[in-house]
Amino acid sequence: MPTVDVTAGPVEYREAGDPTGPPVVLLHGLLMNDAQWEPALPLLPQGFRYLLPVLPLGGHRIPMRSDADLSLTGMAGIVADFLDALELVDTTLVVTDWGGPLLLTDLGRDKRIVRMVICPSEAFDNFPPGWPGRVAWLASRNTFTVAMAMRQLRIGWLRRRYLIFGQMARHDVPQHIVESWFAAGLTDPRLRRDLVKYCRSRFDGAELTRATNRLADFDGSVLVLWSHNPVMPDEHAKRLAELTGARLRYVDDAYVLVMLDQPEATAAEIGAFLTS
Repeated sequence: MPTVDVTAGPVEYREAGDPTGPPVVLLHGLLMNDAQWEPALPLLPQGFRYLLPVLPLGGHRIPMRSDADLSLTGMAGIVADFLDALELVDTTLVVTDWGGPLLLTDLGRDKRIVRMVICPSEAFDNFPPGWPGRVAWLASRNTFTVAMAMRQLRIGWLRRRYLIFGQMARHDVPQHIVESWFAAGLTDPRLRRDLVKYCRSRFDGAELTRATNRLADFDGSVLVLWSHNPVMPDEHAKRLAELTGARLRYVDDAYVLVMLDQPEATAAEIGAFLTS
């Protein structure tokens, strides 16, 4: 996979589709990577340039610089740095699970983005999100506890438990995708160090709500593509749609990871938005 250098370090990314088409940047969630989009990616419409950066959220394969700012705002800045480094314009940004990119308008770094798809994700004061977010936060106290959590999540029957990962995916995640998320992190403690730095971020609910509300100033088109799930509340989907003037659509029979639970429906909704 190619890499691009940003201030925090080298960012690996996958590229698919038409290299001359309008760019669509597909982001991923905590402890995940580009493999999160594997089932849905081939179903997205042709004529677009799909870019999947691997952010230092635990599923990455290349460590960041030791002095990198991996706080919540620093991590959001990596997304903007990625867009800058590749000189992307008229970009569609697809957000899922990790809500840091929703702060880019408040940070004044959304100028390369003209459209946004917001899948179920952290928003307003829901950082870390629900019970799974609290479990992930507790499991990321140090590199040893991160390794223990990764090993546990590789075990299918344990991962599927409702209080472990069962609130994130309604259907079982293919084992090879899970292995892709954790293989590098289990062998390289520097990758786990990066995740620990992020999870030690200060999450101030009032400040995060204020920053999310700045999406009202985003000047592009938005699709809020949500699901009825126990982690990211429906109320937040409605508030995000009202803030941005977005169309609100739901994916049925899915939890947070709609692109894994229902790849066909997710790709169809995103495709309709891209081609409208």
